[in-house]
Amino acid sequence: MTELILLQLVATFLMTGVIWFVQVVHYPLFLLVPLEARGEYCKKHMRRTTAVVLPLMLLEMVTAVLLCVFLWGNIFWLVNLAFILFIWISSFFIQVPLHYKLVSGGDNKIVERLVTGNWIRTILWTIRLGMLTFYLYCLIKTSI
Repeated sequence: MTELILLQLVATFLMTGVIWFVQVVHYPLFLLVPLEARGEYCKKHMRRTTAVVLPLMLLEMVTAVLLCVFLWGNIFWLVNLAFILFIWISSFFIQVPLHYKLVSGGDNKIVERLVTGNWIRTILWTIRLGMLTFYLYCLIKTSI
């Protein structure tokens, strides 16, 4: 069980770092890409970013589901899974459609909506990292 918890924590730690980088550095820089090049830039961004984040997001989801199954009835893991589901919903119903609008020639307003909407995921991943870190701390403290 400890291995699953550690996998969950590592994947969440990495995704939290990625999402903060994207939120503070990468997405705002979309505004500096000329409109005529933004579609191609966004297409490449999506392909490369997906290669980095999809394995981590899948690892988070699989380990979260397994933790819910193996620790059935533990509300902490159900809340953790709910946070992941909200992140996925935000990703696929807010962020991804905005990216496709940028590929199709979206303007600066779309970039601003992308940055604003991404705060949902940034905050949720940050909260999850705090929750998981505290959970692991408590687990270690009670086993010492």
